[in-house]
Amino acid sequence: MIAIDGPSGSGKSTTAREVARRLGLSYLDTGAMYRAVAVAFLDAGVSPDDTAAIIEATTTAQIELSLDPDERWVRVNGRDVTAQIREPRTAQHVSAVATIPECRADLVLRQRLLMDADPRGCVAEGRDITTVVYPDADLRILLTASPEARLRRRSGDLGGTLTEEQLRDQVLRRDRDDSKLVEFQTAADGVRLLDTSDMTFDDVVVAITTLAEEALS
Repeated sequence: MIAIDGPSGSGKSTTAREVARRLGLSYLDTGAMYRAVAVAFLDAGVSPDDTAAIIEATTTAQIELSLDPDERWVRVNGRDVTAQIREPRTAQHVSAVATIPECRADLVLRQRLLMDADPRGCVAEGRDITTVVYPDADLRILLTASPEARLRRRSGDLGGTLTEEQLRDQVLRRDRDDSKLVEFQTAADGVRLLDTSDMTFDDVVVAITTLAEEALS
């Protein structure tokens, strides 16, 4: 089991997916669960300030997602929301789910069950994956990068669809909000810290793959 943590734009998702491909493991994007719930409550007309309604939307949501690194899809309550979870509206409001303890507790339990149920082993990434979701993983890594590098990468991921202000809100404001509830910017004991600011994507993948092969051997 490999757990990869880190702030927005640190490269968690793309790196974890490629590491899973190279090692023949499954891939879990824990953030997709929070985004799926955000889509569900927004489409239902629930206010981002209605904590009780968001808890209800989270705990009753039927969430399905692919664990195949080459086939990405997410469904909530039987509806495909693969594209919607990446929309700016979803990113803007996902912290409304992520900052509610009851919502986190419900989704963390689901994430653990998914990871334990897959016989291939799993590369999982997310905000508190190394400390809360799966602290017993064979390898735990905290990816970090400078704010400038993270903003640049997220802008590239989104193809320049956001203004500079929207981009900073999605990356830096979300980190600030989420850090009120979970610690994902400081490596806990036993977690390897990897600063990717000046590393290429392949450099990062090779570094993690090497560490994983050592940890899993």
